[in-house]
Amino acid sequence: MLKKIIYKIYEKNLENQIKRGPLPKHLAIIMDGNRRFARKYNMPTFFGHKLGAEKLIEVLRWCYDLGIKIVTVYALSLENYYKRNKNELNNLFMLFSEYAKKYLHNKDIHKNKVRIKFIGKLNLLPDYVIESFRLLEKATENYNNYRLNIAVCYSGREEILEAIRRLCVDFKNGKISLKDIDENMFRKYLYINDIPDPDMIIRTSGEERLSNFLLWHSAYSEFYFCEAYWPEFRKIDLLRAIRVYQMRERRYGK
Repeated sequence: MLKKIIYKIYEKNLENQIKRGPLPKHLAIIMDGNRRFARKYNMPTFFGHKLGAEKLIEVLRWCYDLGIKIVTVYALSLENYYKRNKNELNNLFMLFSEYAKKYLHNKDIHKNKVRIKFIGKLNLLPDYVIESFRLLEKATENYNNYRLNIAVCYSGREEILEAIRRLCVDFKNGKISLKDIDENMFRKYLYINDIPDPDMIIRTSGEERLSNFLLWHSAYSEFYFCEAYWPEFRKIDLLRAIRVYQMRERRYGK
C-alpha cells in the first residue's frame, strides 16, 4: 500500500514537471509486444492483443489529459498481414471491428471531439472491418480538437510508393508539372497529409527500430524506446518519455 502511494506521488510530481515544458503536438506509438506479453503470462496470443486494445484507450486518455493533440498508432503492419497465421489475423480483424464499434460510443472520443482516421491498405481487410472503420470515421469527421490515426495493414514504403503512383498519374494527365513537385506537394499524396509530422515516436517492448512506420514523416522525429511490452505500458512510462523529449535539443538537421 505504501509503495503504491509513493508511486502515485512520484507520478503526479513528474506529470506536473513535464506540463511546465514543451509537449509533443503529434505523438506516434509503435504498440509492440502484445504477443510476447501473452507468452510471458502463458496466455493465448489473442488475450495479448485484447489487452493491447484496452491499453490504447487508457493511453489516449492520458494524452488528452496532457493536451497532446495528435496521436498516430501502429496497429498492424503490411508485413505482418502477410506473415501472421490466418487464425491470428481473423482474431485481430474481429478485435479491430469490436473496438471500432466501442470507439463509436466512447464518451471520451465524443467529449474531446477526436477525429479518427484509419490509414494503410485497408482494402485488404474483410468487408465487415472496413464498414466498422468507415462508420467511425464518418461519426467523427467533423471533430477537430484531437486527431487519432490508426495504421492498419500499413507500410511506410508502400505509402510512399502509392504517393508516387498517384503523382505520376496527375503528371501524365497534365494536372502538375515537374517544377511543381517539392516536399509540400508530395506530402499531399500521402495518407497523412494535413497534420504536422510526429514530434516523437515511442516504441514499446525494447525493440529499437521503426519497422517501416511513418518513414517519410519521421525524418526529424525524436525516438524513445521503452522496455515494457505494450499491454503493461504505464502512465509513468509515457511521462518519462516526454521528459526525455523535453531534454533534447531539436535541430531539424541544422
